[in-house]
Amino acid sequence: MTMTRAKARPKALTHLDDAGRPAMVDVSGKAVTARQAVAECRVRFPAEVAAQLRKSGLRSAKGGIVETAVIAGTMAVKRTHELIPFCHPLPIDGVKLSIDWQGERELRIECLVKTMHRTGVEMEALTGATVAALTVYDMCKALSHAIVLGPAKLLGKRGGRRDVGRVG
Repeated sequence: MTMTRAKARPKALTHLDDAGRPAMVDVSGKAVTARQAVAECRVRFPAEVAAQLRKSGLRSAKGGIVETAVIAGTMAVKRTHELIPFCHPLPIDGVKLSIDWQGERELRIECLVKTMHRTGVEMEALTGATVAALTVYDMCKALSHAIVLGPAKLLGKRGGRRDVGRVG
């Protein structure tokens, strides 16, 4: 039995119409499937700030840094469509934010998002991780403005046309 491969389509930007104008993707013809994505963002502190945060148990004068970042990241996931013009409003079935030290000076923020819908949640996962990182910065900026955010990146997605990377 001989297998033939379909000719690969050239990649194209999806948020442009035939005339090259910005447009929201029409997902009405897609099947509703389980979709999930995981993204991360890093927060790197100057050595003396990291030491102070470790000593305080990641608490600041504004409250628990991790707890506040988790709440902010979760809220951001649910409001991504209000921030990114062509994101669809999605029913979010689950959000899990994990924030842990990665080495002596860096926090790693991971955001896992799940939905049952016609479109994926990559932007929601990226938004959740990034807003959580911005929240950490906001809560720690009194200690230093030399805190560095990033990179923010998609680690993986599942569901839809293709799976990428790892999820969960």
